[in-house]
Amino acid sequence: MTDKRRLIDELKSYFGFDKFKGDQEAIIQNLLQERDTFVLMPTGGGKSLCYQLPAIMMEGTAIVISPLIALMKNQVDAMRHYSEDDGIAHFLNSSLNKQQIEQVREDVTSGKTRLLYVAPESLTKDENVDFLKSVKISFYAVDEAHCISEWGHDFRPEYRRIRPIINAIGSRPIIALTATATPKVQHDIQKNLGMTDAKVFKSSFNRPNLYYEVRPKTKDIDKDIIKFIKANEGKSGIIYCLSRKRVEDLAELLRVNGIKALAYHAGMDSATRSENQDKFLLEEVDVIVATIAFGMGIDKPDVRFVIHYDIPKSLEGYYQETGRAGRDGGEGKCITFYAKKDLQKLEKFMQGKPIAEQEIGKQLLNETAYYAESSVCRRKTLLHYFGEPYDEDNCGNCDNCIHPRKRVEASDELCAAIEAIIALKERFKTEYIVDVIGGNATNEVKSYKHDELEIFGTADERDSDFLTSVVRQGVLAGYIRKDIENYGVLKATDKGKRFLEHPEPFLVVEDKQFGDNDGEEHSGSSAVLDPALFSMLKDLRKEIAQQKKLPPYVIFQDPSLEAMATTYPITLDELKLIPGVGEGKAKRYGLQFVELIKRHVEENEIERPEDFRMRAVASKSNVKIYLITGTDRKIGLDELAKDKGMDMDELLDELEAIVYSGYKINIGYYVDAVMDQDIHDDIYNYFRESESDDLQRAIDELGEDDYTEEEIRLVRIQFLSDMGN
Repeated sequence: MTDKRRLIDELKSYFGFDKFKGDQEAIIQNLLQERDTFVLMPTGGGKSLCYQLPAIMMEGTAIVISPLIALMKNQVDAMRHYSEDDGIAHFLNSSLNKQQIEQVREDVTSGKTRLLYVAPESLTKDENVDFLKSVKISFYAVDEAHCISEWGHDFRPEYRRIRPIINAIGSRPIIALTATATPKVQHDIQKNLGMTDAKVFKSSFNRPNLYYEVRPKTKDIDKDIIKFIKANEGKSGIIYCLSRKRVEDLAELLRVNGIKALAYHAGMDSATRSENQDKFLLEEVDVIVATIAFGMGIDKPDVRFVIHYDIPKSLEGYYQETGRAGRDGGEGKCITFYAKKDLQKLEKFMQGKPIAEQEIGKQLLNETAYYAESSVCRRKTLLHYFGEPYDEDNCGNCDNCIHPRKRVEASDELCAAIEAIIALKERFKTEYIVDVIGGNATNEVKSYKHDELEIFGTADERDSDFLTSVVRQGVLAGYIRKDIENYGVLKATDKGKRFLEHPEPFLVVEDKQFGDNDGEEHSGSSAVLDPALFSMLKDLRKEIAQQKKLPPYVIFQDPSLEAMATTYPITLDELKLIPGVGEGKAKRYGLQFVELIKRHVEENEIERPEDFRMRAVASKSNVKIYLITGTDRKIGLDELAKDKGMDMDELLDELEAIVYSGYKINIGYYVDAVMDQDIHDDIYNYFRESESDDLQRAIDELGEDDYTEEEIRLVRIQFLSDMGN
């Protein structure tokens, strides 16, 4: 064993630190003794040092397998800062030309290079395997090791080939490192790398300085984000979005509103990506708007907020991304916007994948949904997911603990759930157990004849949302266990069986309710400042609608009227800043509305609020013009979507924004081509007679078995364009 004094001296000499953090010293000692080592350490814990220092101290070259070229470059640059010789660290990947590859091999062969970073794809190339066979290797480090597991949040198939390649090159000790791994993922990594006997070092996943909050995603999300950033002016932050298009649009919107922001995603050329990343690190910009491609290995300790515009695909991804806030132990606000509609989109993206992969993806999404909708301490839920107990009743640093909800006694319901799990031989998931005890005789329940069992309907006085909360909180409390190996089927624990024999009080908090249409139909204005004006605006809208023989929502939607009654626009230019009011609608209907508002303001001597008005992005009209001219030329909507890198949902969002703003758009040719006339007429007539354009209401009333959501949206766009614009 290397003595402690020597280790500290080497640490001070190379890295300038006087002491190790957490388990670093024990991890390094284990690796120096040439033993396999597994490291589970949250972002900011100092994982890189665990293999960098041993690489410098041991004879030979350490092979570091890493998934991202940008991450390798950062790590190599950092190592070169600590040494007088640039040859101490190199990377070997597809970005190098022949001459550069030759220089790398020369430095490795001469013994200069102590760390060689390799992408898994490069490791599989025969010429690299042959070269590495001739090299004295100190050990292999597998960074971001969760990429090995199909149950991880960033699965890479090529990572599963690492062990056979190591065997081909020559076996040496392995250190696998990850910032996020559930017990299932940890087992998967160790098994695949052939290191089940490795010593495991697991640091606590608790980051007490991080504040967690989930907000409903409304139409005002952009405005909410801009307000939040302006309230935290000068602080560094990251905003994560799922699509590249959203990243570009939001970054531009932030800049237009005076915020120093840049975009980052895999579709940009590498030079621009690197430049934007460097500007963020050098604090030339405050905010990076990014896809999940951004952040792995980013060494910026003072990120003060991380915002998720879209709910992530898994809690592991969420934990890793939020973990980039407050790495220096200071303030770190983690704000997530959530709408059920986003989950439905993510599920759609999984269609076409192998069934097993879809099942895994759905289960990961279910865990994310539970986290978002739960009223339980966020920290407790997160730590439980990673297999770490958290016994505090109130962490004091999440929205649920700062604003706790009332607790309700639910021991009877928990008993019913445990009894059903046992009676059904521990073969079913949460939704099914809830259906059985709630008395919901679905086709599946009937097919198993479980509606004939005594346990059927034992908790039917409670709704399914409450019963789902009971099951979820029963899992958190250790009465029920989810069998991850079997896609989340429920099992009763010994503690749960004892509870069934001797029940005791069990208090649960009811989960929050998020509507299916969050992010679509809600205005986000929780209170209209002027109810009298709102009522007058509705009367005016009704009067105009009757004159024109149109449903009132075709003139302006309720959220637009609410915004008018909140910010009092008294000119057409101000009216155009109201959500859902574009130039076309302002010209067509706006004058009567601003005259009414102006009169009301003067008569009641109202001082108009100096509320910040979000500036719209002028260049967004480029997409609008492209779609209007494209539809005029009768190009298929699927082709238009493909040309702009959108999916059909995103294209329909854009078309809806166009018609709701008062512009006419011709999509009749496309509707005729993809839809039967009878279906078209039914939907069109529904909107002609309906008092609401609410999508979910239309789906419910028309019947989702007869009409798809896409058909209803297409006809709604056509109807609004024909009748209102």
